[in-house]
Amino acid sequence: MKKIFLLLFLLCGCQTVTVPPSFIYKEIQTDSYQLASWQKITNSSQPVRIYIEGDGNAFNYAGQPTANPTPHGVFLRKIAFNDPNPNVVYLARPCQFVNDMKCSEKDWTTGRFSPEIIAAVAQAVQDISKNQPVILIGYSGGALVSGLVMEKNPDLPVKKWITLAGVLNHGQWTENLKLPPLTDSLDLKKLPSVPQIHLIGDQDQVISWKLTESLVDKKNLIVIPNATHDNGYNTYLPVIYEN
Repeated sequence: MKKIFLLLFLLCGCQTVTVPPSFIYKEIQTDSYQLASWQKITNSSQPVRIYIEGDGNAFNYAGQPTANPTPHGVFLRKIAFNDPNPNVVYLARPCQFVNDMKCSEKDWTTGRFSPEIIAAVAQAVQDISKNQPVILIGYSGGALVSGLVMEKNPDLPVKKWITLAGVLNHGQWTENLKLPPLTDSLDLKKLPSVPQIHLIGDQDQVISWKLTESLVDKKNLIVIPNATHDNGYNTYLPVIYEN
């Protein structure tokens, strides 16, 4: 198990990314948590593309929970900040990038998909979209968060769902990697019935593409040759950026 945690830790190595001037930092206060976001909203007639971050720096190399889950990796931020569409938002998970007294270790460990976390992200999505059509793009654990947001809020005007290296069933995922179960978290009863596409690398050692294949319709699945959990997606950016 220690080897698995070391892999997860190394995949989140510290990196930097430049935020384009077109993106404005905004903290969203929900009923329970404060969420960090970077927003570029310039056209009210176009969908709002919301990128939802993964689990971030949840554990250290020894498998112990960290004190701060803010992601060290920049995979999703780079994709979001280079999205050429007029309405693009990078949305961090609760407790990432912010100093929120509400946060506790459970929020990025056993309860990372808890009802409270999902409700907060859903409220942030509603705050951002203001009833415009939404495209949700979830990375890693953010894939399951986005799916649960739709499941618990069927009135959200979600036009399309995209997952990148996505966890779609945490029970199946933790069992596959022999990780402790996420006992305080929700899991999807079924995938949302919206247009969707799921991209995952065939060399991803964090979430196996075979797990994704077992859960999604094959016509909605793209397995990317030689791509890992956070690398090798550049050729498929046109697919990700399509409204």
